[in-house]
Amino acid sequence: QVQLVESGGGSVQPGGSLRLSCAVSGWSLDDYAIGWFRQAPGKEREGVACIKTSDGITKYEGSVKGRFTISRDNGKNTVYLEMNNLKPEDAAVYSCGAGFWCNEARRGDYGMDYWGKGTLVTVSL
Repeated sequence: QVQLVESGGGSVQPGGSLRLSCAVSGWSLDDYAIGWFRQAPGKEREGVACIKTSDGITKYEGSVKGRFTISRDNGKNTVYLEMNNLKPEDAAVYSCGAGFWCNEARRGDYGMDYWGKGTLVTVSL
């Protein structure tokens, strides 16, 4: 059974940084994709970043380019989302998803098949 567990959320001031982790277990393939998503109150879920674990190719949503970095440690079956220069509009529940590839045409889920429960990020003074 595939399980994803997020951690690292918290409360920061604008301009601050956080690193989120997504620990994956039960996935038997060496080559898969992990995406990070966020959902703010009253808004639909949106994809933030995605990475293919085999080659490290990454994709980012426009508003986070240059501020967020997605990376993976295949030995630990963990994917990270480094978030810098956080803005109040970045506040949301962040979750990770696992699938076979990053389908950017599906902005809300990138075509992921498995999901974690999420971790809360708040950005305020």
